Amino acid sequence: MLNRRDTEHVFEQLRKGLVPERGVEAFAVGIEKQRTEIDRQLELVAGDEGSIKFLRGGYGCGKTFMARLAILDAQARGFATSFVVVSDNDLRFHRFEEVYRKAVTELGTVNCARGALGDILDRWIARIEDSLIEAGADEEADDFDERVRARLDEELASLTGGKAPQDFVRVVQTIFELKQKGELTDAAALLSWLSGSGNVAAGAKKIAGIKGDISSRDALAYLRGVLEIVKAAGYKGLLIVIDEAETILRMRTDSRHKSLNGLRQISDASGDYPKLLWLFTGTPEFYDSKRGVAGLAPLHDRISFSSSGRFVSLRQAQLELKPFDKDRLKNVAMQLRELYPASDRGRLMERVSDEFLDQLVEKVTEGFRGDVGVVPRQFLREFVTQMDLVDEHEDYVPMREYGFEPGDLLPQEQAAVSGATPGAAVGGHDDTGDGLVPHQDVW
Repeated sequence: MLNRRDTEHVFEQLRKGLVPERGVEAFAVGIEKQRTEIDRQLELVAGDEGSIKFLRGGYGCGKTFMARLAILDAQARGFATSFVVVSDNDLRFHRFEEVYRKAVTELGTVNCARGALGDILDRWIARIEDSLIEAGADEEADDFDERVRARLDEELASLTGGKAPQDFVRVVQTIFELKQKGELTDAAALLSWLSGSGNVAAGAKKIAGIKGDISSRDALAYLRGVLEIVKAAGYKGLLIVIDEAETILRMRTDSRHKSLNGLRQISDASGDYPKLLWLFTGTPEFYDSKRGVAGLAPLHDRISFSSSGRFVSLRQAQLELKPFDKDRLKNVAMQLRELYPASDRGRLMERVSDEFLDQLVEKVTEGFRGDVGVVPRQFLREFVTQMDLVDEHEDYVPMREYGFEPGDLLPQEQAAVSGATPGAAVGGHDDTGDGLVPHQDVW
């Protein structure tokens, strides 16, 4: 059961036609098999593997929803995560420094939703301090900070195995020293630099003995260093979601080809990053067209989608999401109805009945020639609006406002549709409606 804060977040996001960042597990319907496959990937990665997976599905299939759910499932398992949305303005996959900056900026954990690198670094240092104390060190001793610094240096060398750039090691060491001296502004500036920012003052860089910014050539090596800190802080691994990869299709030809080649390089290197799982989402057009993955043979050969008749393996590189059907759409709505924080639950259940749901689904899909797959966001936004109206207005009756014909209803349902007060004789009529009409502009 969701807490009140997460419940309010869910409905606020749905009112805007957006996928909630929290609470989506409470109404995840019809994607159990795909969710199990993502769980399998997380288990593999937790066991010291590096992996990559590609979600495929048309618009309205729930790719972003599935990706958000993967983030929550990963955090619940003890992973750090990052959720990145592709932009053709500031995220080109051949510019690895942009990929790095986005991934680290969006770093999150169950304790820190975004920008969590500083918190993760603090947790690692706290683990070092705790281990020294458990071994008998006195945390009040004058040399305790020096011992922590010495252990930090040892672990940095051991964790990175010499594969992280020397500037990475130096900046982490300097951040620790600055925090110990209470010079938090300079420490924060260097943390921003380590997160890929290109707007850090030269004075702060000088403290750590570094020049310039993280380059494309070094970015994936820096990512390896961040991954090692994530693990050293006690997390089981790192999940990086790259949402809406089909945005690459809108890029100029040269940038598009370079980005696809960058994606190939990430895919090829994924196994060399133990405890890191990449999860990309994209449309069939992105994967199957010559302008997309299919146009770059080395990448297409590695991750192409295949099926044997109606049978499709969930364990291949691409994990397919099916379009919504009417039953799934109704089941999601029923789950949301249960979650809705109604002031009068009896009235909500009576007015927003299963009969109304059936007819609302038909009404929505009618405008799209029965293609349910393209309307889930619009449907759910309108459905939440109807629950809001019932909750806010005692005399609002959705069935009546929509002009739906009641089917085999219970007497109290028939009374509700006709506008009669509960308990009134069936067939009675109440003309006190407020004149509101359904928000049919979303169709």
